[in-house]
Amino acid sequence: MQAAYFEQYGPIEVLRVGEQPTPVPGPNQILVRVRASSVNPVDWKVRNGDLKLLTGRNFPKIPGRDVAGEVAAVGDNVTRFRPGDRVYGMPGGVGGSNAEYALLTESGAAFIPERLSFEQAGAVPLAALTALQALRDHGRLLSGDRVLVNGASGGVGSFAVQMAQALGAGEVTGVCGPTHLELVRELGATRVLNRKEHDFTQDRSRYDLIFDAAGRSSLLASKNALRRNGRYVTTTPDPSGIVLGTLATVLSDKSQHMFMARESGPDMALISAWLQAGTIRPVVTKTLPLRDIAEAHRLSEEGGIAGKIVLLVE
Repeated sequence: MQAAYFEQYGPIEVLRVGEQPTPVPGPNQILVRVRASSVNPVDWKVRNGDLKLLTGRNFPKIPGRDVAGEVAAVGDNVTRFRPGDRVYGMPGGVGGSNAEYALLTESGAAFIPERLSFEQAGAVPLAALTALQALRDHGRLLSGDRVLVNGASGGVGSFAVQMAQALGAGEVTGVCGPTHLELVRELGATRVLNRKEHDFTQDRSRYDLIFDAAGRSSLLASKNALRRNGRYVTTTPDPSGIVLGTLATVLSDKSQHMFMARESGPDMALISAWLQAGTIRPVVTKTLPLRDIAEAHRLSEEGGIAGKIVLLVE
């Protein structure tokens, strides 16, 4: 099969597109003919070697944490899916979705909502799972909470703004760059702040939950903006932020929560229901063919892209 891959950690130049073995599904896995996947910041962080303590040194590695396509084959124990079904989900490990074929577990996969194209579905799994689990599980969002999403126009943040409303937040504040203010308003944010003009960390005792989807702040910097028993959630902490955030939780009634999204069939089913109902929608800003994955990584690393960069697999 054709796949994007790299044989060593490093800059964009280590990426290749060429032949790789087609994976074989295990007993509880499905083999998906990939029609669309995407690029997330975690993909180029893995490629750079930033996470090599977790990802190891076995090469080649095929990046990609979003799969949308059709079932090509199923493992012996799979009963829920059959060849031809339109499915999507998030592969485990390093990923492997930036290729013609990829594996999903039966328990982590879901049917693509009828109203979504493969292109739209390819933008969903990792970002939507991250947003949902950040707000509901780690942020413990309650009805009426005041929620702030930092990085509200990004892949994860754009879902988080919409999901915060769906989960009953009383006020949703979105922080983004000046070119994406209107998009964040359209996604349903109650308040929209231009990050170049407004420092949300100075909003004293305003928020019950801060979800830093952009990884640009820290609990230490944000704690004065949190109300009593406020929660700070992030998926991309830096080492100093972990240490200082831990100290900050000891000395206050605020809490810090750091996590990486996990695959979850039930969560994907909820996300699918919201998508089908029009409660949430993916934001796709750029679509490129798989052969242009280096350009996709470059755009993602440079930042400033709203929503997701989707790769179409021919």
